[in-house]
Parts: sequence; structure tokens; C-alpha cells
Amino acid sequence: MVNHACNLRCSYCYTGAKFHSPMSKRIGEIAIARALGSVRSGGGLDLGFFGGEPLLEAAQVIDWMLHSRLRASEDNKSVRFHLTTNGTLATGRAWEVMTSEDLDLTISFDGLARIHDRHRRDARGQPTSALVEATLRRLIELGKPLRVNVVVRPDNLEELPEGLIHLRDLGVVHVDLSLDLWTQWNVADGSRLERFVDRAAELWRAWLPQFSLNWFDGKIGDLARLPLSEETTRCGFGDGEIAVAPSGNLYPCERLIGEDGPNHPRRLPGHVLDGREDFVADPLSFVACDPCSRCVIASVCDTRCRCSNYVRTGDVNRPDGLLCLLNKATGRAACAALTGAPALAKSFPANHTETLS
Repeated sequence: MVNHACNLRCSYCYTGAKFHSPMSKRIGEIAIARALGSVRSGGGLDLGFFGGEPLLEAAQVIDWMLHSRLRASEDNKSVRFHLTTNGTLATGRAWEVMTSEDLDLTISFDGLARIHDRHRRDARGQPTSALVEATLRRLIELGKPLRVNVVVRPDNLEELPEGLIHLRDLGVVHVDLSLDLWTQWNVADGSRLERFVDRAAELWRAWLPQFSLNWFDGKIGDLARLPLSEETTRCGFGDGEIAVAPSGNLYPCERLIGEDGPNHPRRLPGHVLDGREDFVADPLSFVACDPCSRCVIASVCDTRCRCSNYVRTGDVNRPDGLLCLLNKATGRAACAALTGAPALAKSFPANHTETLS
């Protein structure tokens, strides 16, 4: 996390209060050195920049990218970058960062202006959709590969299919649906979520193979037993994935840093400046949720995202009914794209019985 600051005040933001607290150059460089020290010779580092809004620190991000490339080359390693931005900063150094060839870029945009502006307004309360869509159009015209992150909430489920159509019409070909885990979902919302999943799957199947939708792409890979890398397709929560706060405090996932308070229950031991040369440590211990261990779709279920589990239940090992419902719904939709799908889909079990809220 390069700063806690942001130029927006999104109503569903989970990162806490917005305040100016940029990561120092020294902390960033030592974090990079330790991350590269955790990678074997010939291996690669995936280095992400998170916020707040990371492009508020675009000049420093560029320096860290240059530093990372040099250090990786010297150590016979590779580095690739990723960054998620709100898309409102698209000039000067921010544009230079976004258009870097070795950076995987994600823009947060909720598909339609009326959906986006409902929650994603700037610090003065002004809508931001026009700025973000203009950035998307420029990047697409330039030919920059990108992903669009769309937040899925109870209040936009009926409108999101239209938003997906709009994104495709803009030329977006990779969309990541992101379930709002921090809001309250009730049973009626769960039923509406299932209907949205079915409609989104219809669009996805109609647009294949030119369109990617994360909820279904991953399920197809799991169901088809494609030889995907475990390290790149599963949660690395504190074991292969370390997040560094601007203060230098360590966390298992960037989504949990928040305001980086002194009594944060998921803060990891140590500090980026504690003298160690890497982030390699004894792996965190996890056990499967007992009902999940007996579930027939356990091998294709992504309720193993420990961060999502923790947000919903306070237990990194246990998903709640919302996560279970989503996996069932997306699993059925993915099955429908495979031969013999109807029979396979019928084998999907009942949801967890816990409340969705």
C-alpha cells in the first residue's frame, strides 16, 4: 500500500479513513529487496501497488518500478507489476505508470454511469463516471491491455447485466466481478444474486472466446482440470503473499490493511525494517472448514480465499452462506458451458445454512 490517501470517497470503500501517509522511498525499496529475496533464482516476483489511490504517488511508483527491474535483473529474477486505480488520474506520471508494458492494469468502473456515480464520488461529492470512462476509452484506443473491476452489491444486481453490455461495447474484454463482502446481504439478496449470476453467465457464454469474466473463467479451469499453477490461482494469504503498509507493518493481504491501527487483529509479526533479507517464514497454518471438507464441489470452490472468509466470518478457514451461495451459482453456470453440464450441475449441494448478513 503506497498511501492511505485517495481523491475519491466511495461509499463502499473498505480501506478506512483517507489520510496523507505515503510510504517512504526507503521502506518501499527494502520491501522490494525482501520480496525479491523470497524468490528463487530464475523465478519471478509479482509486485502490486495498492491504496488509497496509488497513482497519487505515481512518481514514486515509477522510481520503485525502475529499482525493481534493476534489482531483479541483477539477481537473475523477473518482476511484473500490477496496479488497480480508480481511473480519474490520467495525465503525466500517472499515465506513464498505466501504460507501462510490464504493468497489469485494472480500472475500477461499475459499468454504467448511474451505477458508478451512486457510490463512487470524489472528495467534493461530484460524480466520476465521465472521467473514468474517458480514461478507459483512451487506454483501449491505445491498445493497452486492461481489466475492469466491477463491484457487485445488493443495490445494483438488476442493473449490472446492462453494465456488462456497456463495457463490452466500449471494447473491454476482461471484467472482474468483485462481491462487496463488507455490506449486509439478506436471503432475498441472495436469490437476486443467483439470478444475476445466471444472466451474467448467459452473456459470458455468448461472448466467448473474446470476453473474460473472472467468476466463470476460473470455474471452467477447475472443472476441466486444466493444469493451472496452484501458486497463481489460489490465495497466498501470508504464505507467498505479503502486503506492506506505508508504515512498514506487514499483513497477509492488502485488503486487510485498512487504517493500519496498532491493534489490528490480522497484522503479521515483524516489520519491513526488522533486518531480515526476505519474507520467507513458516507457513501460516490453515484447516478446512468441516462442512466444506465433505462438499462434493470442494475441489472447484474458491471459498479458500482466506481474506474473504475472514471478512465474512472472522475465521480465515470458514466461509459463510454468501460465499457458498456464490460458488454454487457460478459453478452451475460454468457447468452449463461444458458437455454434460445439466447432470453435473444437479450434483451441487445445498448452501451453508448461516445467515447471509
